[in-house]
Amino acid sequence: MLGVTGSIAAYKAADLASRLVKCGHQVRVVMTKDAQEFITPLTLQVLSRHPVTADLYDEKQSWHPGHIDLADRADLLVVAPATANVIARFAHGIADDALGAIHLATLAPVLIAPAMNGKMWEHPATRANVETLRARGVSFIGPEEGLLACGYEGVGRLWPIEGIEAKIKEMLAAKG
Repeated sequence: MLGVTGSIAAYKAADLASRLVKCGHQVRVVMTKDAQEFITPLTLQVLSRHPVTADLYDEKQSWHPGHIDLADRADLLVVAPATANVIARFAHGIADDALGAIHLATLAPVLIAPAMNGKMWEHPATRANVETLRARGVSFIGPEEGLLACGYEGVGRLWPIEGIEAKIKEMLAAKG
């Protein structure tokens, strides 16, 4: 399960989805509304070869809630990129969209790859939310330091896709 949120780095999710499919993984993509401002669901649908879940209210194909089905089938929930907003929503159990609902409903391990302005990453609220999630067993990869989309230099860049892919393989292998 690949969650994509409203960061300028959302376009990199296309590369990650493509790489994972080439490795033989079944990738299901869940996008936030904000993510759709940066990349279209169609792009990720074509690359993942599965419909993209973008809204809780798109679930009209059966009586069984689609977000619960996705949560049950997930071997790993990866959120790349993850904004400060989504990290906060996960830390506080907010499930007002498909990604938040899947996060609350899944028993699968969770990997978060943050991407945001460095000031947002270093803010005490974000740091507390990250620590809350780590205490619950959520894994993080990144962010890395470098030139940010906002023009600042600092920590906040999405971890390189190759590194995220390697961490996903490691976590899936450990899960068995």
